[in-house]
Amino acid sequence: MSNDSPFAPPFFIAKCEPSGQQVDAWADQSLLDSLESGGVNWPSSCRNGTCRTCLGQMVSGSVHYEIDWPGLTPEEKAEGYVLPCCAYPDSDIVLKDAP
Repeated sequence: MSNDSPFAPPFFIAKCEPSGQQVDAWADQSLLDSLESGGVNWPSSCRNGTCRTCLGQMVSGSVHYEIDWPGLTPEEKAEGYVLPCCAYPDSDIVLKDAP
């Protein structure tokens, strides 16, 4: 974790591949919001986990969801796919564009 202040929410680092762009990923906002705040042009549409436009593959790191069904199959979850629009970082993340 990159921030020790007891008053600020924790943040992590999100790195995008293959571009190499890197942004602060705040624990209290979706990964997509952090990517966009950091200037990353990540595809998105619905922002609620149903359209899958923002689908990406997490190479390393961990996230959690604040919704019960984030629109991913068990196989996709096992392969590291995430929906940044509704995923919240729990650690530093390396994220790759979906094929």
